[in-house]
Amino acid sequence: MFESVRIGSRGQVDTLVLGFFSGEKLDRATASRDPDGSVKLACARPDCSGDLGSIVEAYPEGEIQRVLLVGLGPKDSFTADSVRAVAAAVARRLAAVKASNVEIDLVGPLKARRINSARAGSLFGETVGIAGWVCDQFRGKATTAATRAKLQLRCSDDAFTRGMQRGLGIAEGVNLARTLSQSPPNVATPAWMAAQAKALARGKSNLSVSVIQGKRLEDERLEGLINVGKASENKPCLIRIEYRPARVARGTKPAVLIGKTMTYDTGGLSLKINNGMKGMKRDKDGGCAVIGAMHVIANVIKPNRPVVALLAAAENSISDEAYRPDDVLTFRNGVTVEVTNTDAEGRLVLADALCWALDNEKPEFIVDLATLTGGVVIALGKPFAGFWCEDDDLRERIQAAADTSGDRIWRLPHDEEYQKMMKSPVADIVNSAPVREAHPIQGAAFLRYFVDYPLKNGTKPFPWCHIDIAGVHALESDKGPYVAGPTGFGVRLLAELLDQD
Repeated sequence: MFESVRIGSRGQVDTLVLGFFSGEKLDRATASRDPDGSVKLACARPDCSGDLGSIVEAYPEGEIQRVLLVGLGPKDSFTADSVRAVAAAVARRLAAVKASNVEIDLVGPLKARRINSARAGSLFGETVGIAGWVCDQFRGKATTAATRAKLQLRCSDDAFTRGMQRGLGIAEGVNLARTLSQSPPNVATPAWMAAQAKALARGKSNLSVSVIQGKRLEDERLEGLINVGKASENKPCLIRIEYRPARVARGTKPAVLIGKTMTYDTGGLSLKINNGMKGMKRDKDGGCAVIGAMHVIANVIKPNRPVVALLAAAENSISDEAYRPDDVLTFRNGVTVEVTNTDAEGRLVLADALCWALDNEKPEFIVDLATLTGGVVIALGKPFAGFWCEDDDLRERIQAAADTSGDRIWRLPHDEEYQKMMKSPVADIVNSAPVREAHPIQGAAFLRYFVDYPLKNGTKPFPWCHIDIAGVHALESDKGPYVAGPTGFGVRLLAELLDQD
């Protein structure tokens, strides 16, 4: 939508953005920006409803070419979160009119509703930044690329400006995740994903990357990655990204973020039917979100604790080397798994990452993101991701981060009955139960065997949260600041979670 979006103060403003509440006169501060009465005349037009996100234009005399007068809805219902809808509408109009030097002035309405300017600015910058995403890397010479403006934003309110800068930084991480998701599987192999992680860390003293691959996967007994990835010429790997602040208090344990990174999923020998493979380049979107979150953590949030990201990267393909239904795999924690469906592969590579994290990272908590099941879409549709967390403190923190970030989640249950569903007659558990009931919960129940199940007497569940993003990681049509395609879901949630420290 934009070639770039940044905060700046150079050059003449060509577009001014003002806001007003439906059924209300312009507040004094906003009215002062209307010296020639053109905004007042625009307010009197029949199309000026004041509905949230509606826009009318005024054309004042002087150097400013255009005023966008954006509706804020009823005054009593306007909140900081309403800024997202306002910013999305403004971004689309700015792109349509090819504005380049824009002043945002919502000081009066924000003051009237006692909304924190920095928070509002962050939401505004984040939304405009997300709306600005473009992925033209794979456009060839047969089509003409659109001409896009370099957008510069400014505001006289310093707190709002600082907020916009933070929001744009978060949007960079979201958009990085979206670009990685959009990259096709002949490009975005496990090795390529590792290269992107290394590029992220290049030149940054607070980030480091290592890659476990080849014989080291065998040495570390990462059976899920080895078996899921062995049919492909693009070999699997476990990508480790570490953020470490300059000073860490003694005894501080890291947070661990895990992302399912299936660069392509054919279903393996349990081959996907009909057109089921279309879009499977996005089966890596959990890992894409974790990379995007690490960008935000290292450059914007900068928490005072170490953060480790683990990307379990593989391609689920078909050859005479492919793993089979009926295979039994022994994981590094000793749990044996009977493979009943090679298309339930994501949980196998996540099991490796969970075991590795507990054995080697000694974390305070673990959060994993995965496009794990189609069943979560049946259960929740596309408004929410499903999440599972039995630790009260972590669950509250995750929910608070979701509420703040706008990445919406809905809790689903763990229970002994679901654990029993995963029992195998020949091994400890199966990777996919023979019944379809409770399908998304099956995935969480499987993963729990690699965290803390069964619990010893008197012990509490380990602070672990599993988030199934299969219903929210991509859109089929434009919505809000997003165009059809990947959403980068999870980047904002993880960033806000780490910003609580």
